Amino acid sequence: MMKKYRLMPMGLLAGAMIGLDQLTKSLVVRNMEIGESISIIDGFLRLTSHRNSGAAWGMFQGQMLFFYVVTIAVVAMLIYIYKKEAKNNLLMQLALTMLLAGAIGNFIDRVLFQEVVDFIDVLIFGYDFPIFNVADSALTVGVILMLIEFFFMGRSDDNEQNNSRAK
Repeated sequence: MMKKYRLMPMGLLAGAMIGLDQLTKSLVVRNMEIGESISIIDGFLRLTSHRNSGAAWGMFQGQMLFFYVVTIAVVAMLIYIYKKEAKNNLLMQLALTMLLAGAIGNFIDRVLFQEVVDFIDVLIFGYDFPIFNVADSALTVGVILMLIEFFFMGRSDDNEQNNSRAK
């Protein structure tokens, strides 16, 4: 059976996500002052121009070399997993594509500006969630899809087939 990787649609999806991420960040940089906030849905969603030189929740501030090395390693690992584990598995391909797009989107910011542009500011049940961007959203969707794949779709059928062959 031929391996089906869906490279064209996944490449287009990744390109679209990276493009949307970079476009929205550019619009924020060009049209908003750092710290400026625009209410979209009162009490729930704002656009707030923010810069982050660290990781999620501001961890590892200013450690750009660390981020460069880790991102390159993660991208290489995701490509390897795509090639080894995602054949004929659309959900896994989508998850890995979203993870790649998110990692690359924020990597572009770190290389060009030594910080990441964040702007989506959400209040959830009174909690002011850390400000994020489209690349962060792609990473989150990728993780959720990966968890669905591992815990709900799983490889139980593959394992049962492998176990029955071994007998």
